[in-house]
Amino acid sequence: MQLYSIFLQHPIICTDSRVCPKDSIFFSLKGDNFNANAFALSALEKGCSHAVVDEAEFAIDNRFILVENVLETLQKLATYHRKKLGTKILGITGTNGKTTTKELIAAVLKEKFNILFTQGNLNNHIGVPLTLLQLKPEHQIAVIEMGANHPGEIKQLAEIADPDYGIITNVGKAHLEGFGSFEGVKQTKKELYDYIFANGKEIFINKDNADLVEMASEAGFEVCKRTYEYSLDSNCNSCIVCGRVINCSPFLNIDCTIGTSETLTISTQLIGAYNAENVLAAIAIGHYFGVEDNSTKQGLENYVPQNNRSQLTVTENNKLIVDAYNANPTSLSAAIMNFSQMEVENKTLIIGDMLELGAQSEVEHQNIIALLQQNKFRNVLLVGKEFSKTKNQFRCFADVNELINYLEKLPIKKHFVLIKGSRGIKLEKVISVL
Repeated sequence: MQLYSIFLQHPIICTDSRVCPKDSIFFSLKGDNFNANAFALSALEKGCSHAVVDEAEFAIDNRFILVENVLETLQKLATYHRKKLGTKILGITGTNGKTTTKELIAAVLKEKFNILFTQGNLNNHIGVPLTLLQLKPEHQIAVIEMGANHPGEIKQLAEIADPDYGIITNVGKAHLEGFGSFEGVKQTKKELYDYIFANGKEIFINKDNADLVEMASEAGFEVCKRTYEYSLDSNCNSCIVCGRVINCSPFLNIDCTIGTSETLTISTQLIGAYNAENVLAAIAIGHYFGVEDNSTKQGLENYVPQNNRSQLTVTENNKLIVDAYNANPTSLSAAIMNFSQMEVENKTLIIGDMLELGAQSEVEHQNIIALLQQNKFRNVLLVGKEFSKTKNQFRCFADVNELINYLEKLPIKKHFVLIKGSRGIKLEKVISVL
């Protein structure tokens, strides 16, 4: 493959003509509102060594590599590179917690191995190949996150990454606009199990999650022994890892038994009991790959969440649980229930709309109102058009800027505040006035 030979000489991929590292290869990807073929020459002038294009009129000299489809070429190059190196690949997907779980798995595996893992949100049909093309011979394991909002996407990503192992964190009501239903979510996520089973590989699974157990069985894992299980049930005899939550006020502390070892206590810097299953997943995977228990404990206890995911932020006036990266009915309900159980005073909730729920949006937002009422929360500030349509006794704001104006006039002090909403609501902007 001519392109692969060029890639080995210039192993940096560029897809943004505004940022062109010297001697990188520019891939002219097309978007809804742009055709990057038109920027290929500019990319070369800024430092790229070659440009991959799929329109002949732009291939004006031998620095241009003309292909039939730039995106498909990028994906095929990534798969070819991944298979040439033979690095062990762990694919991870799920509705909630996949990014946190990926980070926790990486924190554990780094204690023993040289690893590569998905950075930021590079978890789609472009991000996955870009991550794979960062693989080097020295990498022993790669943890590849796979996201989806339409049927068939996980199947495509699995075919690109060709994972040796798979884990689905959970399945929940998210992106219903694209999936059509919760059943659509399950079938799409199951595509990872289907790929792993068909290729004779292995999965890690939360034995407590009935949906995952059902999906694994449907994929064929019921009749084989290629599953490695973890659970919050101490009586799960088939599980590699069993654990229980000790407390979570506010940080999650768990006891766990790994294999036949003695009980290990892990004090994380994570907010939320719902993160316990994510921690157990990382422990199970670390154990499978031979990471020593104390190293696993060290990796998990040193991990500090970032990017507005279950972070504890202490300001001059308040303590904030910032979980504003995303929200759906499953994750928001879990966050509310966890907050209700925390033994802290002066609780306030700032809750933003859950986006991409399609026809289910009105019902799901009203369900959240019911949950808030059941838990007898009084200090609740709702943000967004969807919550404004619900029947509730709380204060509603059209957008985050309206909320900020309100809090500037009536500031909150000495409160413990949960901030949770979909990324599009931009609730992180409210931190500055808290």
